[in-house]
Amino acid sequence: MQSPEASTAVSPTQIQLTLLALADEVVGTLAHLVAYVGALALFAILALAGLGQLPDLRGDGPADRPGWSIADRSHPAFAVSRIDSSEKTASYVIFRYPEGGRRDVLRWTDMAEKPVAELEIYRQGAEFDVTRPAAAGLAARMGLGADAPLEQAGLIDSKFGPVALFRPVGATEGTRACLGYLKRYEEPALQISGFSCQGDSLPARRAAIACTLNRLTLLASGNEPRLAELFAHAELRRRGCDPQGSPDWLLGAANAQLRGAL
Repeated sequence: MQSPEASTAVSPTQIQLTLLALADEVVGTLAHLVAYVGALALFAILALAGLGQLPDLRGDGPADRPGWSIADRSHPAFAVSRIDSSEKTASYVIFRYPEGGRRDVLRWTDMAEKPVAELEIYRQGAEFDVTRPAAAGLAARMGLGADAPLEQAGLIDSKFGPVALFRPVGATEGTRACLGYLKRYEEPALQISGFSCQGDSLPARRAAIACTLNRLTLLASGNEPRLAELFAHAELRRRGCDPQGSPDWLLGAANAQLRGAL
């Protein structure tokens, strides 16, 4: 005859079966919970897509690609020789783009630290947009509005050959509007641009731009032999600075074939 204690004792096998049953219930509950949360997430994604608010997940949007940044560790590759020792030294800033582009920017200011001239040498990388207008962004750099229209103001001759000039639409010979300029090469992929507010007349400002370009020299080409070749050939065309400007027809801003809003 069994004692009362023996009749109420639970065997180890029964305990194991109970624990296994409890574990199965927990796993089943978690599986249902995961399926429920997944279904909610799917409905949320479909709702966002239907409202047109689904974020771009392709990984190639502007937010995923850093833009231009200052390259503090890069060394200057260009210089503009001084005419005399009293000339103020330009500031020199280098910008780099993750896709290979590099911009060397030299700026000159007056006594009040107001920009009076700028020279940018842009070595294009994969980020360069060939469909973008040649003078895009030049108006903003000249201190005008980003959307301010420009018109061609003739050409000047320099050691780099003819260089296109730009001025605000409606500016006349008597106004003291700054002049922008642009020279682009396909090989090497290079763009030289900038502006000048120096001079009391348009001929004087044209002469100032030509003088700046003629004094531009290459310090280091890196691994770009075509860049070195371009500057070597340009040096053969180098001339002195003419403070009054040349009366050559290339300087004429009134040439109808060279004008037009951009």
